[in-house]
Amino acid sequence: MRFRAKIVDLACLNHFSRIINTIAKLAKTCILRLTLCKLYFILSDKVANGGASMWCELSQGNFFDEFQMEGVATEHNEIYLELVPENLSRALKTAQSAKAVKIKLTNKHCPCLRVAVELPSLSSSSRIVTHDIPVGVIPRRMWNDFREPSVPDFDVSIYLPVLKTMKSVVERMKNLSNFIVIEANLSGEMNLKIETDLVSVTTHFKDLGSPPWASEDGCQSSAQGRDLESMAEVCIDIKKLQQLLAGQQVNPTKALCNIVHKRIVHFILLHEEVSLQYFIPAIA
Repeated sequence: MRFRAKIVDLACLNHFSRIINTIAKLAKTCILRLTLCKLYFILSDKVANGGASMWCELSQGNFFDEFQMEGVATEHNEIYLELVPENLSRALKTAQSAKAVKIKLTNKHCPCLRVAVELPSLSSSSRIVTHDIPVGVIPRRMWNDFREPSVPDFDVSIYLPVLKTMKSVVERMKNLSNFIVIEANLSGEMNLKIETDLVSVTTHFKDLGSPPWASEDGCQSSAQGRDLESMAEVCIDIKKLQQLLAGQQVNPTKALCNIVHKRIVHFILLHEEVSLQYFIPAIA
């Protein structure tokens, strides 16, 4: 099992660093799945226990100038590692003006991702700062626990309002309640609501538009044949929503949300070469 990669382009490096930073805000630990073409960051808190789950994928060709890996076996050419994304984020922070960054899987005393940052220096020799990030290797028999979550059979799918606006609304509401209700319909209306014994606050968004799911892939959702005005709603932990919005450094070109009435909300943030899915289960 071997892995090594290198980023030389500074714009790619900074973009990669922002993605890792976003992931670090969403997950204390996560699984990094490496394949020949893609990297996946996976968080699968069991939804049954009220945990959120995340699936972020990026194409390695858009970030790395060199990328070599050999998985656990020829027919299973993948590697699954458990790591603390905050550690990787910290290591990449030292690389903001780097000439190159190399990442390599090593195993001296324990398995580590070694991040070697080559910094520009005044003399001819370059300075290299290395960070060893401990990782756990996930055995093949457990890989099935980290498959891509299936998109739920949603009642409403809607584009999100500008994330910065949404973030400031949610931050103000967070001071008043631990829970937030998101409701939306197929007419492009969305409300964010909190209700406590003392106060009830609602922010309305309209003309948000709906993604063209059904027409694109014939995907049968319970949204079909649904009354356009009727609201689907879900009550969730406001902190989990705030984490998603506060951590956003990817500036998605498209951001949408699917709601399964009273069960789960599924966010999808798309940027040219990155897609991030985040699932927050309803609070019973």
